[in-house]
Amino acid sequence: MVHVGIGYDVHQLVAGRALFLGGVEIPHTKGLDGHSDADALMHAICDALLGAIGEEDIGHFFPNTDPRWRGVPSKIFLEEAARQIATRSGRIVNVDATVIAQAPKIYPHIALMKQRVAAALGVSEKQIGIKATTNELMGFIGREEGIAAMAVASVDLPE
Repeated sequence: MVHVGIGYDVHQLVAGRALFLGGVEIPHTKGLDGHSDADALMHAICDALLGAIGEEDIGHFFPNTDPRWRGVPSKIFLEEAARQIATRSGRIVNVDATVIAQAPKIYPHIALMKQRVAAALGVSEKQIGIKATTNELMGFIGREEGIAAMAVASVDLPE
């Protein structure tokens, strides 16, 4: 039976941090603030996968109060989501995600993001969809104060 989950994440842009999205370091004057590498795209995908199997969110597995997770790459979170699915004899069917950022341009990095996400999940790049859009200069994203990501994932689980 195929189960579907959704995920959403947002982080504030700040000076003095590297910008990671989809496991790719993107050249920019600011990076995302957070306890780990603050990769909003990977966090949204993780929550979508965990939601599809009826689990709690990323914060349950990797609380930002635990110093073990400070600065770690978010691929670790995706690897754990994939492990949780595997322990239930499940299979990731697909992931579709969107990054919402006014700047920098995301499109040039999407192919590598798909590679990195697929590798962390142990699936084919054909099972990963990543898109990008702006917020048309509106709101905190339009003012370049933050970046958001949303994802949907489908997981086939035995009945």
